Amino acid sequence: MKIKLKYAGMALLGLMAPAIAFAEEAAAEVAVKTPYIDFGNTAWMTVATALVMLMTIPGLALFYGGLVRQKNVLNILMQCFILTAVITLEWVFFGYSLAFSSSSGFLAPFIGGFDWAFLNGIGVQDVSPYYISQETARIPHLLFVLFQGMFAVITPALIIGAYAERIKFRGFLIFSLLWAILVYNPVAHWVWSGDGWLYKMGALDFAGGTVVHINAGIAALVMTLMIGNRRNYNNHPTAPHNIPLVVIGTALLWFGWFGFNAGSGLAADGLAISAFLSTHVATATAALTWALLDWTRNTKPTVIGVCTGAVAGLVAITPAAGFVGVTGAVVIGVLVSVVCFFMVSVVKHKYGYDDTLDAFGVHGIGGIIGAIATGLLATPAIQSSYSGLFYGNPKQLWIQVVATVVTMAFSAIMTFVIFKVVDKLFGIRATQKEEIAGLDISQHNEMAYAVND
Repeated sequence: MKIKLKYAGMALLGLMAPAIAFAEEAAAEVAVKTPYIDFGNTAWMTVATALVMLMTIPGLALFYGGLVRQKNVLNILMQCFILTAVITLEWVFFGYSLAFSSSSGFLAPFIGGFDWAFLNGIGVQDVSPYYISQETARIPHLLFVLFQGMFAVITPALIIGAYAERIKFRGFLIFSLLWAILVYNPVAHWVWSGDGWLYKMGALDFAGGTVVHINAGIAALVMTLMIGNRRNYNNHPTAPHNIPLVVIGTALLWFGWFGFNAGSGLAADGLAISAFLSTHVATATAALTWALLDWTRNTKPTVIGVCTGAVAGLVAITPAAGFVGVTGAVVIGVLVSVVCFFMVSVVKHKYGYDDTLDAFGVHGIGGIIGAIATGLLATPAIQSSYSGLFYGNPKQLWIQVVATVVTMAFSAIMTFVIFKVVDKLFGIRATQKEEIAGLDISQHNEMAYAVND
C-alpha cells in the first residue's frame, strides 16, 4: 500500500511539474519587472546633479559676472548664489510637488497638487516614478527631486542676463521667486510630468529647451523691455570688465552641461553617452561657427564671441540631445550660431533694446531653434519611438511648434503680470544714483576689488 501511494504521489508531482514551472517563471517575470534602485544609475545621477549645480554656481555666476562692469560684478554673483538658496527651498517645500505630482479635475494637465509638499510621502528607499530609458532599473525618488531642483534653480538665474546692472536686489528676489512658482513650475508640469498636456501631446524636450531656455529667454525679453535700458546705453557702450572670468564661466558651463543633458536620460546607459556626445559636438560646432562669423564680419575672432557661440550651442542641443545623432548635432550647432549671431550683432542694435548679456538673444532664440530642430532631426536611430520630419514624421514638427508658441505666450504674459505687481508693491528698477554708483555698493555695500593703501 505504501509503495502504491509513493508512486501515486510521484505521478501527481509529475503532472503538476509544468504548472509549478509556469508559476515560477511568472513569479520571476514579476520580480524582474518590479522597479528597483540601481547603484550604477544612482552613482551617475548623483554626479550629474552636482554638475548641474556647478552650472549656476560658479559657472553662470562667473560667465555673467565677467561680462558686466566692475562695479556690478558682486551683484551678479550674489543673485546667482541667493537664487540657489531660495529656489532650492521653494522646490522642496512645494515646487517639486506642483511640477511633478498629480492633481485632480481640470487642473491635472496644467499643474500638480500638494501631495509631495515638503517631500511628504517620499521615503529614503522609494524608487523614482519617472524614468526614460529603463523601466525597472531606476534611481531613488529623492535623487530625482534633487536633480530636477537644479534645473529649477538655473532657469530664473538665466533671466539675470537681461536686466543686469539696473535692478534693485529686493525687487529681483521677489520677482524671481514668484516667477519660479507661477511660470517655471506649471511649464515643467506641462512638458515633463506624466499628467502634463504637452507631454501627452507628445512634445519632445529632453533636457529643457522649452521648460528652461525658451521659458527664461522670453521672460528675459519682457524684462528687458519693461525695465528699460541702462543709463546712457546708446551713447556709451560698455565692455566686459574681466574676460578671463567669462572664459572660466563658459568652461564650467560646458562641463556642467554634460550633467544637464546626459543626466536627463536618468540612467547610466547608451542613451546617456549619445546625449553626452551630441552635446559636445553641437557645442564645438557652434563655438567654431561663431568664431568664423566673428572673423569674417569683424576681421578678428574674439574670445567673447567663441564663448557666446559655445553657450548658444549648449542651449540649442538641450531639447534634442536625446533624440539626434552626430549629424543632427552639427546641423544644430551651425544653425544656432548663425541665427544667434545675427540676433545679438544686428537685431539688438537695430531695435535698441538693452538685453545686457544677451539672455534673450542666446537662450531664448537658441531654445526656439533647438525645440523646432528636434521636430525636424529626431531620429529613430537614437530612440526608436521618436522621429522628426526628416525621418518620416511631420506631426512631430507641428507638436514642437505648438509647444514652443504656447511656452512663449505663457512666459511673456505671466512675466509681464509679475513685473507689474512687484514693481507696484516693491519697486524693481534701481534709481539713477544707485546705477551710477554701481549695484555692488548701492545694493550690498561691498566692492569686488578693494584698493589698499
